[in-house]
Amino acid sequence: MSLGDKSPPSGRALATLALGAIGVVYGDIGTSPLYALKECFSGPQSFPVTEANVLGILSLVVWSLNFVVTFKYLAMVMRADNRGEGGILALLALARPSGTPTGVRRLLVAAGLFGSALLYGDGIITPAISVLGAVEGLRVATPALGHLVVPAAFLIILALFFFQRRGTAGVGAVFGPLTSVWFGCIAALGIAGIARQPSVLRALNPWYALDFFLREGVHGFAVLAAIILVVTGGEALYADMGHFGKRPIRLAWFTIVLPALVLNYFGQGALLLDDPTAARNPFYSLVPQWALYPMVAVATGAAVVASQALISGAFSLTRQAVQLGYCPRVNIVHTSKTEIGQIYIPSVNTLLMIACLGLVVSFRTAGNLAATYGVALSGTMTITSILFAVVARTRWGWSPWKVGAVTAVFLSVDLAFVGANLLKIPHGGWFPLVVAALVFTLMSTWKKGRVRLADLVRENTLPMDLFLNDIRRRSPHRVRGTAVFLTSDASGAPPVLLHHLKHNQVLHEKVMLMSILTEEIPQVDAAERVQCRELGEGFYQVIAHYGFMETPDVPAVLRLLGQQSGNGRPVATVPGMTTFYLGRETLIADHRRQRLSAPAVPGRMARWRKKLFIVMSRNAQSATAFFSLPPNRVVELGAQIQF
Repeated sequence: MSLGDKSPPSGRALATLALGAIGVVYGDIGTSPLYALKECFSGPQSFPVTEANVLGILSLVVWSLNFVVTFKYLAMVMRADNRGEGGILALLALARPSGTPTGVRRLLVAAGLFGSALLYGDGIITPAISVLGAVEGLRVATPALGHLVVPAAFLIILALFFFQRRGTAGVGAVFGPLTSVWFGCIAALGIAGIARQPSVLRALNPWYALDFFLREGVHGFAVLAAIILVVTGGEALYADMGHFGKRPIRLAWFTIVLPALVLNYFGQGALLLDDPTAARNPFYSLVPQWALYPMVAVATGAAVVASQALISGAFSLTRQAVQLGYCPRVNIVHTSKTEIGQIYIPSVNTLLMIACLGLVVSFRTAGNLAATYGVALSGTMTITSILFAVVARTRWGWSPWKVGAVTAVFLSVDLAFVGANLLKIPHGGWFPLVVAALVFTLMSTWKKGRVRLADLVRENTLPMDLFLNDIRRRSPHRVRGTAVFLTSDASGAPPVLLHHLKHNQVLHEKVMLMSILTEEIPQVDAAERVQCRELGEGFYQVIAHYGFMETPDVPAVLRLLGQQSGNGRPVATVPGMTTFYLGRETLIADHRRQRLSAPAVPGRMARWRKKLFIVMSRNAQSATAFFSLPPNRVVELGAQIQF
């Protein structure tokens, strides 16, 4: 049974999952009150603290939360699940056509890739802005401690990344309870604030948002660059759907998260009506003096939870990119023996840590970092809307007018946020765009390079019928045991097999040609994992299927193969008598110019892309480690390829 077919949880199971979702799914959006409203009244595009402005901006806040999170993501986008899994790459897998994309569909794939690349920018910014926003409470509690904010944030983030290698299982156990305490605290603070000025509840009327735009005109449009901060985490909500399911995520939103956020924002607004000078930090100004230090501690814990969710999301996104062929093999460490989703990728962790600490040192305040936030999020939201429209039309058969109407509504809001956030680019908004451009370049180069390399290798692949006829005719000497040749092309005899036979003049009793195929679904059912076909002369064609959220394990495939009949008897192997053969290609950039009269080379690449692909290939994790092969049973045969 696929994930998408599981019956929805209920009772205690539903409550447990909802509690976990509060911590993991809503950690990011839950820390937005630390800095979001402050940016509206004291940021680069700030507005005077007047009753009309406070009510107008609060109305924008509450209706942005309801439109973007409640309507767009919870009600609509979460319907586009890939066997229960969400996220932009899962959505891209649903939207992209089978085979090689061309024309408009090629642009669609490129847009989806760029949207996923933008998420890495969020993964860098979120820990920095969340932790800085929390620790800045020290400056409010004791101004003399203001100089400790940056060092404290630096050390907290350093510790957070350092402990990633230990896994999130231990921290995950406290995610839900800790974040629940956070939401309870901000709700209580909000109620206390509203009690000062109950008239602030008038902002629930959307007229105040419309009136704000009518009064402020183009200048009022700029406030959306700060308003988008209240909906950070919308994409994370969709991406974490597979971990918790739709029902627990929706239950947590409507019963805990949305009420707590609205109460706190309205409490901050009521405080601003009562004391306009609180605009310098309305969140901590709402906290009683005696509770400032405890609140800093709770806020810091909530910020760590929000950061952890984004870091784990970056790990998961990288694994998906590796499986779908958009990223080189990387070292993936499984940190839990029971939860397959808990992984740690050292190289990604190091890069995120360096970039995040660099942001803390460079920008120094959450307010300065807010200028970098929102650009990536608004871009990803827009791309999600486009991919959702494609899925609705091609997968669900929605009529063109229905798709057009829903997409027009989505894009009208998304593009408004994009336009407002373009104003941030000179003030730091360029950073997530640079990160996304770099990641997109790497991902697209790797995909294009692998396609070209596969074409070149295929030219040296001998059709299996010709190869087997030659084996019958020559009858080479056979030795005991099993040889497993890993190949990306299941249609013929791979070059590594031909080189082995040419140089060693022998074959094993059993020869398996194994191909690992990644399907565009999250997980593959165990019954569909392996296909085996007997080719004759002791040769077997083995195809192992994996989802883009799974890590291949060749020894596990062999164990499973010995238990299934396939198209013949089970093919049992003895681990101590099994040898794995891998091809190691040494790529040499071919700098010769193609003659104008020569036919176009499939998958042709620019020189700089060739060099970049070669560097990425040399630094990719070895196939031995990635496929969990026993190192003392692996033989590598190399070949030089003019690339």
